[in-house]
Amino acid sequence: MKIGKTGEIGFCFGVKRAIDILERVARERGGVETVGAVVHNQQVLQRLAEIGVRVAQGVDDIRGDMVAISSHGIAPKVEEEIRARHIDIVDTTCPFVHRLQTAARRLAKSGFFVIIYGDADHTEVRGVLGWADGKGLATLDEKIIAKLDSLPRRLGILSQTTQIPAHFTEFVKRLIDGTFSKDSELRIIDTICHDIRKRQAQALELANRVDLMLVIGGHSSANTNRLAELCSTATKTYLVETAKEIKPSWFQGKHHIGITSGASTAEPTIDEVIARLEALA
Repeated sequence: MKIGKTGEIGFCFGVKRAIDILERVARERGGVETVGAVVHNQQVLQRLAEIGVRVAQGVDDIRGDMVAISSHGIAPKVEEEIRARHIDIVDTTCPFVHRLQTAARRLAKSGFFVIIYGDADHTEVRGVLGWADGKGLATLDEKIIAKLDSLPRRLGILSQTTQIPAHFTEFVKRLIDGTFSKDSELRIIDTICHDIRKRQAQALELANRVDLMLVIGGHSSANTNRLAELCSTATKTYLVETAKEIKPSWFQGKHHIGITSGASTAEPTIDEVIARLEALA
């Protein structure tokens, strides 16, 4: 069995930055809380918990006088509520997410109705809608926009940072075909993370050369699920969170296996998967 892996694997820049900050603060203070999970990966969260990083499910759940904002960011009003309680904030928001937040705020202040191509229930997207100050919505279906009672004349289109670029492009095309009318104004800003874009391109290239792909990462991780979705268009693909989920039957008749990972997957988890494959081989 031949095993190949993508060049971009393991933590992305934003996740590594967030975890480095949390580890430093936890060491200095003997622990720290985060508003929501810093990343959507159970193995990483478990390791952080062991050094004193506690996840607060909301503002009312914060127990101490300091809290960290997760890499997914939060809405400005949530931050204001935290500061009003005299709680210090450590900001680990990914720079690419912050770029998206800033774009949403700039569009909303300029009179645009903000449309985010993304999962409306995702932490990142909920936070970004807060930066649009209620002047926007998130959806993966452009038909929802066409059904609005009063379609705004000025539309600003952004993307959740972990979406697939080609899907964002198609969404924009369908939106233009279905809703664009005379005197309308459309502004499109590419807010997909550069690291995610590169990771997706490498994963798809490898998927086209192998018999089977393993995408390693959290089942609730948006960027990991997008990778698995993308790779499945080229070859048989499985998303696994740990090596324990691997089934030997998957590899019958498969000689070349490709490996990639989500942006919040730690190197030890990847190493365990590779060791499992080598044992099977």
